[in-house]
Parts: sequence; structure tokens; C-alpha cells
Amino acid sequence: MGRAQVWDVISDVDAYRSWWPWLRRFQASGLTEGDRWRCEVQPPLPYIVRLEVHLVSVEVPARIEAEITGDVVGKAKLTLVEEGEGCVAELSSTLAPRSAHLRWVARLASPVARFGHDWVLESGARQFIQRAIVSTGTPELE
Repeated sequence: MGRAQVWDVISDVDAYRSWWPWLRRFQASGLTEGDRWRCEVQPPLPYIVRLEVHLVSVEVPARIEAEITGDVVGKAKLTLVEEGEGCVAELSSTLAPRSAHLRWVARLASPVARFGHDWVLESGARQFIQRAIVSTGTPELE
């Protein structure tokens, strides 16, 4: 699946909650520059992470840059790179806990905080491939 096709899939923001059941709340107008997404994420831990994602730069079908505020603050970038007949999604971020509760978890139980962060990213990628890409009829990706 090429990056234009992947972009079409990720642009369907109304489907995000069906792809990711741990996304407890999600409000977004679209995958457009300037949009602000309001989210509540429930990792398999006893807390919810509330955040706002501000899409500061959107370059169709190649790149998204965002600023994150809320319980977590920082920046994130998603880049779709053509590779052979398909594409690779590269996600980079610099995020830090802002809420007192998450700062406490990060300081005193950093393995727990790392587990929650990694779980959301790894589950998100796996569920995206299973629910979004494969359900469009595209052959399963590795």
C-alpha cells in the first residue's frame, strides 16, 4: 500500500475510536492543518491520559507535525516514506508528563510509565494494521 493510500486511511478520523478501543474520547474535525484533536487515552493502567493534539503542519500525503498539550506535553511527527511498492510510517516524538499524577508515576515508577507509553504506541500500530489497513481489503502487512 503506497503512502497516498495509507494517507486516505488515516484521514478517516471518524473511524479512530473503532480502530482503538482504548481511545475513550476523541473529537476531531479532520486531518487538516490547524485542527485541534481532544483525546482521552486509557492504557492498561489505572489512569486516563487527557490531551489535545494541535496539527501545526500537514503535508498531504507525506507528513504531519503536532504539538501536544494536556496531561502530556511535547511534539510529535508522523512521516510516510515511499519504500518499494509500499511505504513506511516513521513516528518521532518528544513527550513529557505534565500532570502531577503522571509526573509522580514517571519519577517513582518509570517502568510503569514506560510500559503505558509503549503499550499505546505498539497497540496503536498493530490495531491500525489489523482494523484499518486489512479491513480495506489490502493484503496483510508485515
